[in-house]
Amino acid sequence: MPPVLRATPDNLPPDNHVAGFFDSFDGVKLRYAIFRSTQSPSAGTVILLHGRNETIEKYYETIRDLTEAGLWVATFDWRGQGGSPRLHPQARKGHLRRFGDLERDLDAFIEKVVLPDAKMPFFIVAHSMGALVALRAAPWLSNRIDRMALCAPFVGAAGIGIPNGLLKVLANAAHYTGLGAVQFSKDVLERPFDGNVLTSDPVRYRRNRAIHDEHPDLFIGPPTASWIASMIRAIETVTRMEHLHRIEIPTLVIAPSADKIVPYPYFEALSQCFRAGKLVTIPGAAHELLQERDIFRDQTLAAIKAFIPGSDADPLIYSGD
Repeated sequence: MPPVLRATPDNLPPDNHVAGFFDSFDGVKLRYAIFRSTQSPSAGTVILLHGRNETIEKYYETIRDLTEAGLWVATFDWRGQGGSPRLHPQARKGHLRRFGDLERDLDAFIEKVVLPDAKMPFFIVAHSMGALVALRAAPWLSNRIDRMALCAPFVGAAGIGIPNGLLKVLANAAHYTGLGAVQFSKDVLERPFDGNVLTSDPVRYRRNRAIHDEHPDLFIGPPTASWIASMIRAIETVTRMEHLHRIEIPTLVIAPSADKIVPYPYFEALSQCFRAGKLVTIPGAAHELLQERDIFRDQTLAAIKAFIPGSDADPLIYSGD
């Protein structure tokens, strides 16, 4: 039986951790890990929420950065990806039945793992799809989470070669007619660094590709129609003014200006109605801020560390100006 956390030669799990599986709301066993800081007393615990098709392994470097800053890190793999069970018999399909299942997974993780086993206070650091889940769940998280830092939140998309309006129609039609497992793009296993839209850092890109090559069972292919339909509905919800006004958790939205997955105007539009949110721009950065070159990643980490754990006073953080 393989270890709970995987390793590659240049990407070893941080020390001082516990890892295993917890039962979510419907009995699905999701993989998790808690990484303890060696500093005492700790500054609290970051709940680290991944994006689509990401794994705990991809965040070992970031986890070390946070634990060295005096924070514990609690994280888990979303259902359908990473080391958690797949949602379709064809394991490579990036499937999801309902967006609400992700919210309930987060709730179960907090109740069953974070509250009993981690150090208060609690914060969220989330990327892309994970940030969308955090935004959707934020109104009921206000009594548990002190602050949130959201990296390139998935609040809009450049599409997959299909106009967004048509993609919404096609995805909803497939979802509601029993064809939700249909995929609109091909599954490409070999993806060279040149032309990728995720990061401009060749070293971190190669490291993450090595994780994929050595542990391909942790990864999935293109999203299904049901996944796309679920995300579109969630995006439409979290970008409504009435939803954003219900969020009371102080939130840092960290926006890469050169994002080709979520174009920058979507981040600006979100911030205009987000009373609890503060927009921080990282000029020139691509979508995966925590996998980017140091010139961009260091700014992202500096903003996160200035904001978390935070204080009653608004911290001075990098503004991108």
